[in-house]
Amino acid sequence: MTSAQRYRFWLIGLAGCLGALYLLSGVLLPFVAGMAIAYFLDPLADRLERTGLSRMAATSMITAIFFLVVVLALIVLVPILEDQIIAFAQKVPGYLDNLNERLQPYLAELKRRLSSRDLEKLKSSAGEYAGTAMAWLADVVRGVLTGSLALVNVLSLVFITPIVTFYLLRDWDVIVNKVDSWLPREHADTIRAQFREIDRTLAGFVRGQATVCLSLGAFYGIGLSLVGLDLGLIIGLGSGVFSFIPYLGSISGFVIGVGLAFAQTGDWHLPAMVAGVFVVGQIIEGNFLTPKLVGDKVGLHPVWIMFALLACGSLFGFVGILLAVPVSAVIGVLVRFSIARYLQSPLYHGHLPRDCPPNE
Repeated sequence: MTSAQRYRFWLIGLAGCLGALYLLSGVLLPFVAGMAIAYFLDPLADRLERTGLSRMAATSMITAIFFLVVVLALIVLVPILEDQIIAFAQKVPGYLDNLNERLQPYLAELKRRLSSRDLEKLKSSAGEYAGTAMAWLADVVRGVLTGSLALVNVLSLVFITPIVTFYLLRDWDVIVNKVDSWLPREHADTIRAQFREIDRTLAGFVRGQATVCLSLGAFYGIGLSLVGLDLGLIIGLGSGVFSFIPYLGSISGFVIGVGLAFAQTGDWHLPAMVAGVFVVGQIIEGNFLTPKLVGDKVGLHPVWIMFALLACGSLFGFVGILLAVPVSAVIGVLVRFSIARYLQSPLYHGHLPRDCPPNE
């Protein structure tokens, strides 16, 4: 088989995989989630195996404990979150009155400085932007209700994901060995080296960053609740969860939290305390959590991660968001490998020998 035929074979295979992923994206959610959880828990299963437990016993124990912890967390958190949402809804009219009272001096000054024609233009523009925002929000809600988070997929996520996780975790080493046996023998060592680099990158991000997000979510949720912010637990948990998208979790949580604090109270004390919680959280993340749990093992630029999340989410929905980090890690490793090979090739050095540097 010539090189051109090999490239054609792999390109056709890649195109087929991408096409199947696109066509089946609506039913892949529980399987992708189960694979992600199995990958996250596989080192623990290996560690239990080394203590003398069988793979079946280790898998059963880990899967049962993991989903039991998730269920217990939901049982504890859902009533608290529900109470916060109900209390917040009851206080919304008071927030609006407070905001209206504070904005009145600024609105009066604005009316004094602007002509009636300018005010009409301002109202018209505000109405158009509000209409656009509401239409966008309606599209998002419609997509959530009819797309990947529809009732059927939520039920499949609840009931199928634990089963998928169990079987993948039990057979993880078997699957890895089987895939290894399919590698082309001529390039098997090179491919294994790239897979090890991908695994190192994913382990640093998925396992390390997941622990960082959970730690930040707990810190923000408890901290905002203690300072007295309404919806503090929800905002804090959301900020921590979305911290896997660089800067999005902390910045959005800071803006929402400080804005809500201004609406909730008439002085600067609560907004200052809310801001302090986020500042302390960022100090803890930057100096302790990320260096200890993630370190320099990731090798994924924040801009590249954000682009991958947006691109994969746009193409494949929520499944794409789950696949974005693994895909970005694979592409990042392959691009670095390709660049390294290019820098050692005649394409870079011209006709010079490989050990002879080009003229500067």
